[in-house]
Amino acid sequence: MSERESMAYDVVIVGAGPAGLAAAIRLKQLAQAAGSETSVCILEKGSEIGAHILSGAVVDPKALNELIPDWKEKGSPLTVPVTENHHWILTKKGKFGLPEMLMPPFMRNHGTYTLSLGNLCRWLASQAEELGVEIFPGFPAAEILYNDDGSVKGVATGDVGIARDGSHRPDYQPGMELHAKYTFMAEGARGHLTKRLTELFNLREESGPQVYGLGIKELWEIPAEKHKPGRVIHTQGWPLDDAWGGGFLYHQENNQVALGFVVALDYANPHLSPFEEMQRWKTHRAIRAEIEGGRRVSYGARAINEGGYQAIPKLVFAGGALIGCAAGFVNVPRIKGTHTAMKSAMIAAESAFRAIQAGRASDMLEDYPPALHKSWVSQELYGVRNAQPAVAHWGGVAGTLYAGLDLWLNALKIGVPWTLKHKPDHTRLRRKDASAPIVYPKPDGVLTFDRLSSVFISNTNHEEDQPVHLTLKDADIPTAINLPVYDGPEQRYCPAGVYEFVGAETGEPRLQINAQNCVHCKTCDIKDPTQNINWVTPEGGGGPNYPNM
Repeated sequence: MSERESMAYDVVIVGAGPAGLAAAIRLKQLAQAAGSETSVCILEKGSEIGAHILSGAVVDPKALNELIPDWKEKGSPLTVPVTENHHWILTKKGKFGLPEMLMPPFMRNHGTYTLSLGNLCRWLASQAEELGVEIFPGFPAAEILYNDDGSVKGVATGDVGIARDGSHRPDYQPGMELHAKYTFMAEGARGHLTKRLTELFNLREESGPQVYGLGIKELWEIPAEKHKPGRVIHTQGWPLDDAWGGGFLYHQENNQVALGFVVALDYANPHLSPFEEMQRWKTHRAIRAEIEGGRRVSYGARAINEGGYQAIPKLVFAGGALIGCAAGFVNVPRIKGTHTAMKSAMIAAESAFRAIQAGRASDMLEDYPPALHKSWVSQELYGVRNAQPAVAHWGGVAGTLYAGLDLWLNALKIGVPWTLKHKPDHTRLRRKDASAPIVYPKPDGVLTFDRLSSVFISNTNHEEDQPVHLTLKDADIPTAINLPVYDGPEQRYCPAGVYEFVGAETGEPRLQINAQNCVHCKTCDIKDPTQNINWVTPEGGGGPNYPNM
């Protein structure tokens, strides 16, 4: 007999991001319109709504228009429309702008808004709660529950008060079981429960692998005379050489600029550090000019789905569904995924509501995938499906030229009949002796910074006396394979200084895991070449606390 208490709902949603909140709101709207009761709850591992949300962000309000048509009147945070749209190609000493007329129409950002996605989630949460949705921040879903027939029964929150050695501290409390007719996974990119469900139900049997980028973001306050609300800049080129990615600068409200750098995690050189590339990017004179004289106020990092259409897995399993970035609906060329994530969630909510009204539970929501594939989400992603793999296959110059042609053909309703494939990111690293070392400049503490001072302003915190949530399948692999073969890439791809090899001076190196630094970006779970690292949820409320990211 379980010592855990349980609560029953019609729908349990894991994750209070844009998708999870949109699904909850849509379920309640449908129930209200039908004059029925549908109970919905959301579990969120962050200490508050928005605490773990990280994005640029430039948001297309297309899905929000459908979900809450009067969002302007209801005080949404979409208050800064995009007024300038620039795309720069950077060289080491200069730049040239790509004329907007050469950009496919959907990349021109007309009608979009720049804002903190965390603040959008906080506002969506208030709308959901007004409709009767129960939201539990600080309660991570740590375990999947199953019915006797193997269908998903719901989830359980993590136990609280377990010491690092596994013993129960005086404040120990067992987790809570949340049972549901249907469970929605809205964990975002590389969700740890989604990963388990994908393996258990073989959800990638008919799709290609998901691939990712690592987005590293800083929020700056700049002098008022430099601030141009609605100014949006995207860059590609320098400083990346044999890797792919680019930067962004978004002039948002209150004299703040959101700037960041994304590195595709299919990079080959194990000596590359995405964090250091981001710091180096800021030293370019064009980027420096945008923020010089300002001060950095926040920092964070998060993996981003980049697989697109051909990486969408099977969306349903017995008892639930994948929505939003748990499935991967980011439009990579547009650098946007909020609108597609929300729309996918709304479609799944409609499917679940019909099933519940029909008296069904814990079966397959068979009408969700075809409805999604008939929607504008699928149409949008299908048209850009070759852009990311083109760059991965042929490099920045040739890949960008091909992608541009492909995107224009799609814009002209011509398109191409083929679909390029992906390779898993963790398979792409070269051996250290086949890769050129990279020497990065030291941080100056004004424009560029180190990782530890960056983690400090992410407000990251974990209870130290708890089991390490960055688990190793084999504790010997880091020193037996990763260090001698790849020069320990985990000490460079982590943007938070979690992984550190110590003891080399005595000839007995070992991997030290500073789990308290973890910002929950999931890069280690993705990029580790031996797939030896498994990210699991820490105690509730742990991780970053992003105020305005």
